[in-house]
Parts: sequence; C-alpha cells; structure tokens
Amino acid sequence: MKRSIAYLLVLNMTLGTSCKKYLEQAPDMRTTLNTPEKVSELLVTAYPGGNYFVMAEAMSDNPIDCGIVGGVVSEVNGYPYFWKDVISTSQDSPTYYWNKCYEAISAANHALDVCEHAEDPSKYSAQKGEALVARAYAHFMLVTLYAKPYDPNTAAKDIGIPYVTDKETVVFKQYDRKTVAYVYEQIEKDLQEGIPLINDNYAVPAYHFTRKAAHAFATRFYLFKKDYDKVIEEANLAFPSNNFAANVRPWLSYQNYASAELENAFTNANNPGNLLLCETVSRVGSYYGRYQYSLSSPKKDLIISPLGQKFSAYKSYSYSSTYYFVKKFMPYFVRTSINASTGVYHTMVPLLTTEEVLLNRAEAYIWKGMYDKGLKDMNTLISTRMTSYTPSSHDFTESRIMAYYTSKTSDKQTAYIYALLDLKRAEFIHEGMRWLDILRYKMPVTHTTQDGQVFELAADDNRKQLQLPEEVTLSGLPLNPR
Repeated sequence: MKRSIAYLLVLNMTLGTSCKKYLEQAPDMRTTLNTPEKVSELLVTAYPGGNYFVMAEAMSDNPIDCGIVGGVVSEVNGYPYFWKDVISTSQDSPTYYWNKCYEAISAANHALDVCEHAEDPSKYSAQKGEALVARAYAHFMLVTLYAKPYDPNTAAKDIGIPYVTDKETVVFKQYDRKTVAYVYEQIEKDLQEGIPLINDNYAVPAYHFTRKAAHAFATRFYLFKKDYDKVIEEANLAFPSNNFAANVRPWLSYQNYASAELENAFTNANNPGNLLLCETVSRVGSYYGRYQYSLSSPKKDLIISPLGQKFSAYKSYSYSSTYYFVKKFMPYFVRTSINASTGVYHTMVPLLTTEEVLLNRAEAYIWKGMYDKGLKDMNTLISTRMTSYTPSSHDFTESRIMAYYTSKTSDKQTAYIYALLDLKRAEFIHEGMRWLDILRYKMPVTHTTQDGQVFELAADDNRKQLQLPEEVTLSGLPLNPR
C-alpha cells in the first residue's frame, strides 16, 4: 500500500511551533540567526516539551486501581490504564507528546539549516552536533511509542513514523512514513554524525546533549536495536573511568531532606545522575502520587524491592493513606503573564540518567553471557540504594537470582534478565521506563479494577502502539491499527 502522504505536522505552521515561538520573541531574529550563540538559543527549543511519564506508567504493570476517594481522576491516566485511545489533546496526552516531539524536530531542523548555510559552517559544528542528536532523540521516542518495537525480523516491513529532516516551509508537505528499519537507520546516522561534533560548552550542561548524555542516549538506542556490543561501547564512552557509583542520583544523601528539598534535589541540574533534564508542560509533578490508577502501599513496596530487598534509601509518601509514591518530581506554575491568575503547570524531568547507562550495560553483559560483569554493574547500583549496605546481605548473586525466580524459569540467562528488569523497574518507578521495557520484551500486562474486572493486553497487542493524533488523517496519514 502506498504510504506517501500529504502529512500535517499538527500545530506546526511555517516553522515548528517551538521554533516559531522563539523567533517571535525577537522579530528581527528572523533574518539574523547568524551567530553560533543565536543558534544555541534556538536549540533550547529542540527538546520535547511534552511528557510521556503519565501515560507510560498507566499502561504498564506498575499501577493498580486505587479508587477515587481522595485521588485524581483524569483521562490521561484512566484511558491508558485500559489501553483505550485517549481523546484529550491536553498536556500528558499522546497527541500532546506527538506534537511536542515534532515541534522539537522542527527547531532542530531550522538550526541545522542555519548551520549548513552559514558563511563559515565550521564555526557552527557544535550547534550542528547538538541539533542532530536532539533530532535523533525526538524521532526515537516517537518510533518507540507510536510504532512497533524494533525486531530485526520484521522492522523492514513494520510501519514507522515520518523522519523529518527538512526545515518546514509549507503547512502541507509530502512525507513517507516508511518503516521502523528506515527510522532506525536515520536515527543511527544522526547519532554517528552528531556526537563527535558536540563540545560540551554549555552554561548548564544538564539541559543539553553533552557528549555523555549523547552516549547515554546511544546505549538506549542500541539496546532497543539489540546491538549489545554497541551498548557496552557507548556506556564505556559515557563513563570512561567507570565511576558509576559516584555519579548516580545520590539517594543516600537525601535521608534527612524535607519533601520540597528532595524534589528539588532529584531534578537538580547539579545532580550527577541527571545527564539530560527537560522542562515539560505536564501535571505529572502535581498528580503522579495520587492518580486513581497508581500505587497502593503493597504494590509500591513490591516494585521497589527487587529480589525481595526493599530500596531502603528511597523516601516514600502517601495521600489519604491510599495512594503511595516515591518522592521525585516538583510541579511549578507558569503564569500566562506577570499579573495573570491563569497559567500552565510544568515539571522538570530526567530524560537520561547515569543509572540507565549502568543498567543498559548490565543488560548487554547478560545477553553476551558475561554474567560476572552484569552482576557487578547491578550491585554497583544496589550499593547506592541501601542504607547500611553490606555486600553479603544486599548484593545480587547467581544463587539468589536462581532461587528467587525458580518458579518462573530454570534458565540462567532468563533469570538474570528478570533480575535486571526488576532492578530497572524499582529504579525508574514513576518515570515511564517500565513501559519501554514491556514494549521491548513484548510482555503481556493484566490490569484489574476494584470491582474485580480483569483487562488483559497481549504480548503483540496493537494497542501497545499509541494512536496518532486524529487530525493527521486530514492529510491521509493512516492511523495505527486497532
């Protein structure tokens, strides 16, 4: 079937909205984006301003139905829990995230156009590198959430998402959705070209793709691609000194923090674990701990206790002794103007972390049969998540792993992968990572309601792919099958 379509990037007029907003701040900049510094300012908008955490958590096997008494009832939490297509286009919805990713891509493409046509392109190499990697990241998140996961046996025929590389100059333009394999090829091309150009010369590195953050993203990309040698290589390039323990998010130092202090510390730009932070238009900071479909005390404790050992460094809270959560995010309200009483909630969130790099490498080691190295990486993280840590009491060992998963498998490699995934589930609670792993491993998911109804999502269920915005059908873009 012909998939070349007149494709509308929703809310994207002559330029992407984020790029357009930047240019509108100073009208004369339309013709004077002529210095590397000005292009760097534009690139601030090349990171997705939407948030996928709420919907990803709701779709995963993390939440349960906690009821509505004292909680927050919201379509962006409730519909994903039942894997229903979300109708709302508001913040934290699939449509909102799709739009924000393409706005970020548009900003990156505009920056690349300026770099290419500059009088001396060599002066813009750092900006070009950041733009390429930012473009790759936004496309990766889109293909991950809105298309099937990469499978070398089917990627060449699985429908992908449009990979946009040109500066938008018209509202309607011909794009080809092509395949997951094609999208991955383009992502890898942008990564390989962009990373060597990045120079890390940022005022606040955590808000940009530094070399370290770019290599961190590469570990995720190659993990999805199942190229485990490259995962290990990229992780080692991110941390050539192997000093992971000193660079994860330091939960042990938060023990005496008040609630607001902890929220601030978790997403602080100086937190060594935060390799890439992004300001998102999102209510996740306000509501993640009290959505109807969230965590009870037993479910929260189950998640943060890999191999039955609770992450004692975590600080847990509750609303109405019903909704339980690990304190992570801080909401902040941005008024529409100085004297306005209306505005929009934002949440700063980590997009890439030291912990992910470490656990991605551990997973790659396990798939390579390098179990000792995989164990060492997992235990490096565990040592930073246990108060009064002692290796003999807390470390994962092969005998503990095999005993814990004996009812599920007798296969060594499979048991190690179970342990690794449970460790990731604990570490990234509330951050949407569990859903990404469910997609990668094609795990089935079962949800229940308080009245005992059971809902199931099969391993290859089409509902795992988020639905595209309804508006794109106006241009003939096919929606995902249901």
